[in-house]
Amino acid sequence: MAPSIGTALSRVDGRSKVTGAARYAAEFNQPGQVYAVMVSSSAGLGRIVAIDASAATRLGGVIAILTHHNAPRLPYHDHRGFVDPAAGERLHVLQDDQIRFFGQPVAVAIATTLDAAEHAAAAVRVSYAAESPATRMDAPGASAIVPEAARKGSGRILADSIRGDPAAVAADAIRVDASYVIAREHHNPMEPHAAVASWDGDHLTLWSKSQFVVNEAAEIAAIFGLPESHVLVVCPFIGGAFGTSLRTWPHVTVAALAARHVGRPVKLVLSRRQMFYTTGYRPRTVQRVTLAAGSDGRLSALVHDVTAETSRYEEHIEAVTTPSTYLYACPNVRTSYRLVPVDSSTPTYMRGPGEASGVLALECAMDELAVALGLDPIELRRRNEPAVNEQSGLPFSSRSMCECYTLGAERFGWAQRDARPRSMRDGRMLIGWGMSAATYPASRGLAKARVRILADGTAEVEAAASDMGPGTYTSMTQVAADTLGLAPADVRFSLGRSDFPATPPHGGSMTMASVGSAVQAACLVARGQAGGTNYRDIIARRGGVPIVAEASSARGEEQRQYSMHAFGAVFVEVAVDPDLCVVRVRRASGAYAAGRIINPRLARSQCIGGMVGGIGMALLEQTVVDARDGRTVNASLADYLVPVNLDVASLDVAFVEESDPHVNPLGVKGLGEIAIVGTAPAIANAVFHATGRRVRDFPIRIEALLAT
Repeated sequence: MAPSIGTALSRVDGRSKVTGAARYAAEFNQPGQVYAVMVSSSAGLGRIVAIDASAATRLGGVIAILTHHNAPRLPYHDHRGFVDPAAGERLHVLQDDQIRFFGQPVAVAIATTLDAAEHAAAAVRVSYAAESPATRMDAPGASAIVPEAARKGSGRILADSIRGDPAAVAADAIRVDASYVIAREHHNPMEPHAAVASWDGDHLTLWSKSQFVVNEAAEIAAIFGLPESHVLVVCPFIGGAFGTSLRTWPHVTVAALAARHVGRPVKLVLSRRQMFYTTGYRPRTVQRVTLAAGSDGRLSALVHDVTAETSRYEEHIEAVTTPSTYLYACPNVRTSYRLVPVDSSTPTYMRGPGEASGVLALECAMDELAVALGLDPIELRRRNEPAVNEQSGLPFSSRSMCECYTLGAERFGWAQRDARPRSMRDGRMLIGWGMSAATYPASRGLAKARVRILADGTAEVEAAASDMGPGTYTSMTQVAADTLGLAPADVRFSLGRSDFPATPPHGGSMTMASVGSAVQAACLVARGQAGGTNYRDIIARRGGVPIVAEASSARGEEQRQYSMHAFGAVFVEVAVDPDLCVVRVRRASGAYAAGRIINPRLARSQCIGGMVGGIGMALLEQTVVDARDGRTVNASLADYLVPVNLDVASLDVAFVEESDPHVNPLGVKGLGEIAIVGTAPAIANAVFHATGRRVRDFPIRIEALLAT
């Protein structure tokens, strides 16, 4: 039988998605279900002094209005999942009168219909003793702090790092010293956050949009003081998330609380506006990058200082400075990472968290250095290609960065570039070509999987993973089919239940490496039990008893022996109208080294999605906050701009053949994040090449290019 891995197998769940058979969180309607709508704070800081729900309770169909006055006190036992901030305490929803940010849930209306619940929520009157929130990192009195978790020096996120002596630089060194600002961004997936909650005694079932169902079950159990086995979270499909569904947000608790209060299943779906307040965002960052190099282009010093926003009640940290410690060879490197608490909800991971922001600043600075040196941007990067990770001293498990430069440049036609700014035109349009390196860690965590080979010779595979679009159903089917010696059509992979074997979060580009390795391990155990692949005959001899096997896969010594990352190079062409200063991405080409490619079609799709996100990051996406009260001014898809079809032209993806026997049993590296990491800086560098104007405030707006 021909192997399935490496082939462009169509999505096994494609038919169910296009026919509407796939069910998302809000579609799991239950018998006797009622509806809940949250009431959000209209104050950005202070406390509640009165809540008048009398008019709301008199409306037809209204069952109850829950506030901090009548909601039961929940134990909120300690629980910190892999995705939760290590410092601070999560919001205790409807438990006190304190207002910590604009849009905080202050009440919930429960009614027999959605219309009635919305009407009731609008009729609730809340009075506040409001204070002026500090919503900006540069607000009076705002000050930077050293992140508690990063201060401890554990993991890959450090508050400070240094090697060599960055201050000892030759007087004749070529220098770049620039600051880059990246706006707050919101994920804005197509599917809104939703939860349907149903109690059976002290057992709770949640049909909830979650990228980490095991953690959500554990979090809700801790909040309500239940055994984890008493909470089941179900999420077979996710309509986009980009990190916003990694954590368990307050609306899930509210849905469970409401369902227990009224004794009926409750559906709660957030509005688009509410998603701008309670489900995380990419934090605003201010970054200063200083580079020094000799006339030969070799870096002699690199300094990367970052300040990012977080909430006052939790510290969200990201690996913003980490790529600067290993991406290039440099003897003298210093990084610092600080947080500024503001009166807002807590940020969270957004596609390419940390690296997308940090590499944007670093790669723009490298482009500025290339211009100052009169070197081709690729040549500058090649001259600073490291032999090992100079921060850790570890060898790379594999590093095909130079091959990415070569392949990407050839496919893009980089050799035809005229290096002079404003030198390339198409009619009246200014044409710019820019490029960027890209990197993202190749991570994996402890994952488990279960395999059941049935009497008809087919196999069922289960893992508590998620699928927000990358094709988890399909890629896991391919791994299981090849390992068991079956055709993909004879394998059924199931995910999205917290009572399935536990897996890490569906994020961080680790699903294929973690869950795929566990699926492979479980299938190997099952095949070993069978003693062959003629499963029908083998099971018949067992009296029809299925073969059942469970196995796990986790990181081992390789994490202490190697520095493991995916690498890439992105090339972009932009056209800029010289009069209107409108920027359009005409084409982009990305070359990626990501180990073994399980499914080229899915892999390409992942990279295209990342490129589209990079277009948004560079040119469109910005959450605008009214400093007076913390209100998001553009909390809708009419005003928060995301790339649409007319913003996306030709996107080309290629993969460097790469074998990495160290990174994990499958030899794969994640692809979910790396494309967005490289795209935004490539666009920014192309805009400079087209216009001769260096914009360091993102997204790049028309007004930034209008000034001459």
